Amino acid sequence: MAIPSGVDVKVEGRTLTVKGPKGQLARTFHDDITLAREDGRIAVTRADDSKESRALHGLTRTLVANMVTGVTTGFAKDLEISGTGYRAVLQGKKLQLSLGFSHPVEIDPPAGVTFTVETPQKLKVSGIDKEVVGEMAAKIRRLRVPDPYKAKGIKYAGEYIRRKAGKAGKVGAAAGKA
Repeated sequence: MAIPSGVDVKVEGRTLTVKGPKGQLARTFHDDITLAREDGRIAVTRADDSKESRALHGLTRTLVANMVTGVTTGFAKDLEISGTGYRAVLQGKKLQLSLGFSHPVEIDPPAGVTFTVETPQKLKVSGIDKEVVGEMAAKIRRLRVPDPYKAKGIKYAGEYIRRKAGKAGKVGAAAGKA
C-alpha cells in the first residue's frame, strides 16, 4: 500500500504505528505476517501459502489500509432515529437519547470517537479507527432496533427495514361458528 504525504509510518517488529493529520493509530499483527516499509510503500508478506496465512495476509492488508485512511480522512457512520418522541441531543461530548424509555439514555464517547447531532433525528458517529466507530454505531443502534411493523427505532442511514403486515382483523367471525 502506498503511503500518502503527511503520513508517518513506523514498523517495529510486528507493531505498525501510523501517524497522520487526524491522529495516531498503532496495531500489533500476527506472527505469520511480515510488515516492511519499502520506498514509500508498506509491504505485507506472508510466511507460506496455507489457507490461514492467505486469510491473514488479506486481513492485514485491509487493516493497514484502514489505518492509513483513518489518520488521513477518518471514518463516519450515519444513524437515523424514527419514532414519535425519539430524539438525540448532544450535551458537551455526551450523547443523550430519548427512545421511549422511562429515562433518557446517556452515552459517553470512547477515546477517539465524536458524536455529531445534525438534527434531532440524524446522528453521526465519527473517528479515526474504523473498528471503534462501527462498534459504537452498532451499540447505539442496539438500544432500539427498528421494529418491522412501524419501523420505529435507530437505523443506519440508507438501511432498508423490511416491513411486515399487521394483524388481520376478524373477517367472517359469524361464518366460523356455523
